Amino acid sequence: MPRQRCGGYAYAVVMGTPFYLEGKVALVTGASSGLGRHFAVTLARAGAKVAAGARRLDRLDELVAEIEGFDGRALALGVDVTDAGAVHDAVRTAETELGPITILVNNAGVAEVAPALDLDEAAWDRVLDTNLKGAWLVAREVARHMVRLGHGGSIINIASVAGLVAVKQLVAYCASKAGLIQLTRALAIELAPHDIRVNAIAPGYIETDMNREFLAGAEGRRLIKRIPQRRVGEPSDIDGLLLLLASDASRYMTGAVTTIDGGFSLV
Repeated sequence: MPRQRCGGYAYAVVMGTPFYLEGKVALVTGASSGLGRHFAVTLARAGAKVAAGARRLDRLDELVAEIEGFDGRALALGVDVTDAGAVHDAVRTAETELGPITILVNNAGVAEVAPALDLDEAAWDRVLDTNLKGAWLVAREVARHMVRLGHGGSIINIASVAGLVAVKQLVAYCASKAGLIQLTRALAIELAPHDIRVNAIAPGYIETDMNREFLAGAEGRRLIKRIPQRRVGEPSDIDGLLLLLASDASRYMTGAVTTIDGGFSLV
């Protein structure tokens, strides 16, 4: 039973089990940093070939080098998820270079922190275009690819507890993630006859480079006290669910929205 290490957390990847992803091809958007980068590495360590998409190609080159360092296979794709033409080209390139895409992790996302009355239209559009329209464009293109080739697959949308509970000064983000949750459910119904599963992960507060300084401050410490488990999550806390949804172990799951938030959404 080979043990792999990702993000400081060791887990077992067992060849021949439903969770093993050997022979699978995954496309991960927003893969240049944070959770997207972690997801790409996690899937690669489980045996998948990974197409890593983002706008920052220099960061993707570092990711590809890391994956190749443990004999994985990865491809860097420069893509703006809000551009339908760029999405089409990225999916075609991934298919040509790595093979038929069987897993999509729709992770690309942005946030604008501002009081609702101060949020301008351009900021609203940026968040909704990336988090909701972008997720739809990528899911649509990958689903067309899966239907054309007739092999089915798994689409995993990275939502947020902010799509389930209201969070102050994140009005556009909350709206976009609530929309993504309903998009997940609607797509699950339409794509089920094609053996395409569509599920969503709704993380709570997960520590990454982007929020580490905030979480270490006074406001972050107050926030942690509101979480029933009294801690924020680590990226590795999502690994088990990610591998479940990406693998054949979840072959009878579709339309599910699963929170990983230490109980935050309960209170």
